[in-house]
Amino acid sequence: MVAPELIRAAKAGNREALIEILREIEPHVYRTAYYILNNEQDALDAAQEALIRIYQKIGSYEERALFKTWVQRIVTNLCIDKFRRTKPTISIDEHEMMFPSTESVEDEVISAGTVKDIHEAMQKLPEHHRTVVVLRYINDFSYAEIAESLNLPINTVKSYLFRARLQLQGMLHDYQKGGVRG
Repeated sequence: MVAPELIRAAKAGNREALIEILREIEPHVYRTAYYILNNEQDALDAAQEALIRIYQKIGSYEERALFKTWVQRIVTNLCIDKFRRTKPTISIDEHEMMFPSTESVEDEVISAGTVKDIHEAMQKLPEHHRTVVVLRYINDFSYAEIAESLNLPINTVKSYLFRARLQLQGMLHDYQKGGVRG
């Protein structure tokens, strides 16, 4: 992740350090936004807005919190606000449907269907469950980091993840049996 000395330089007003930080965190910010909002354009907008906020507020970052959790709190809050303003639509981007050419056509169709079904199941989760799933399984955050990012007690994070996994298991039940949804 971002080096502490780079963060200190950015906080002290070093513009080049701040730009380097923004370049480094941009893919992580976009990925979080995309998985929460499920829409490429909305994710690009949210990521851009988050990077602008980080640029403007880097001076207020207190090193008590991990930098990555501070960044994720900003992008997550922006996405939740955006999500509440607009109803999500389920769409699968073309790039998600691309798979290595070593797979057979049948494998590609099954894989594409699986990706689509998982994506649709994720979108059916309540926003607070989807957010913790994204932070845990997409961004590989620990429970403590999720709790800090979302300003929640750690037991609430564990509860949300447990309930989200149960909901996903229910929605994707056919895959557990080796079948395909009908």
